[in-house]
Formats: sequence, structure tokens, C-alpha cells
Amino acid sequence: MQNERSLGKDAKIYIGTSGYSYRDWIGPFYPAGTRQDQMLSFYAEEFSFAEVNSTFYHLPSARMFEGMLKKVPEHFLFTVKAFQGLTHRRGDAVREEAVRMVEALKPLSAGGRLGALVLQFPYSFKANRENREYLQSLREWLTGLPVVVEFRHKSWLGRDTSSLLHALGMGFVCVDTPGLNGLPGGAVQATASVGYVRFHGRNTATWWRHEEAWERYNYLYTEEELSEWVPRIAFLAGKCERVFVAFNNHFGAQAVVNARMLKRILPPGFSP
Repeated sequence: MQNERSLGKDAKIYIGTSGYSYRDWIGPFYPAGTRQDQMLSFYAEEFSFAEVNSTFYHLPSARMFEGMLKKVPEHFLFTVKAFQGLTHRRGDAVREEAVRMVEALKPLSAGGRLGALVLQFPYSFKANRENREYLQSLREWLTGLPVVVEFRHKSWLGRDTSSLLHALGMGFVCVDTPGLNGLPGGAVQATASVGYVRFHGRNTATWWRHEEAWERYNYLYTEEELSEWVPRIAFLAGKCERVFVAFNNHFGAQAVVNARMLKRILPPGFSP
């Protein structure tokens, strides 16, 4: 089953999930008995891109991506979440970590298989002069890579941010989140050749209060809720060369259910 659709004149939309290596997907998605080292190959039979999230917790190696490329078809793309040292910390080590990130991504970037590097900043990262300058530094350190930025605080919504990202050649990550005060959920901006959407779920009760990280993203979208995004995705497709849509509501393979649902409700030949 193919999930890559042409939207607009030249844009392509890729629908997939945030991560793919989850034990609780065995049964709901992966066949019983599937080993962890078999998951990516099975996943790539249905989806044409995956967002790699393990890289947020530890710096990856080029060897890791070389191994992943061997398990997927030639058309398959990866988007990669940046190491948390780049987005959640400061200090002398950050520049070195950025260099190591660029080196690790070479098997993907050199072969045209890197869809985007995702910089996911925390809620505490608010719009101010210092943080804008930090984005400029990251752009310099990550030269040559397609970079998209996810803000978790609504202070980044507005023309100033759009102008800054456009000038830096960075994409704006559009997010669907619970309707809680301070979150930027639902905002759509096209600031680079890559458009990006992440669905985190709308679990208001557990967004701020949870014992395990997965509880925040334990949510299954309805078709009506996803339909709200069809015109927004159309807008992005009309402005960008590629649009990646990643479902992060991964608990119990709900991300797979909703990815399939979105593919179904996007009309064939849909043009913005």
C-alpha cells in the first residue's frame, strides 16, 4: 500500500508515524512473533517514510542509518528528531553535538533519503531575542540539512517567527495538540520547501499530568477531527515541495490507525 500522494502542482505528501519500533504494536500492527529487527522492513511495506525518535535520547551513528537503509526500499525516506542536547540544553558541548549529528546523518543526506531533521523545543523555549539568536546558530551548525522546527509555546506564533524561519530556510512544524492555554496547536505556516505536521493527540487530562511519557499521547483521532486538517495540509502542499505528516499518538498502534484514516480521507488527486 502506497502512502505518497501528489498534491498541488509538484508537492508530495508523505504520511507515516513517529517511531515504528514499539512492542505494543505486535498484534495491532505487526504479526505475532515479529522481532524488533524485523519491524522496519514490515513497516516500510505500507509506509514510505518514518520519523526516527530514538535519536532524541542519544546521538546516533552513521552505522545505525546505514543499517536502516538496508531494510527499506529505495524510495523510502526518513525524518529524524534531533538529539535533545541541541534543543533542551545550552553550553559548549552543543556545537560539537550538532557536528556529530550532521556526520551521523550523512548516509541519509548524501543519498537524498533525509526528509528533515526535526528540532523539537520544550514548552519553556519561548520567543525572545536570545532564543532567536540560538536558532540562527543552529542553522549555521546544521548547514546543508533540511531542518524543521517544532515550538511548544504559543509565543512563537506570528509574523516575526515566520519571517525568521523563512530567512533561515527552516520549516515550521504544525502540531495538533490538546486545546490547552499556552500551546500552539493548529497553527499552520509554510516557511521552507519542507512542510511538516505532527499529530500528538488531544488528551487534555494527561498532557501535563502523567507518570509515563506514552500517556500524554494516548489518543485516537476521529475521522471528523482529522478532516479539519485536510485544507491545512492542502495549503502546505501548495507552498512546499514535500509535506510530511507524522502521527505521534503511538500507544497501542493508534498512530497506524489514524495514518491509514488520513490516507483514506485525502481525495485522490486532491489539489489545494
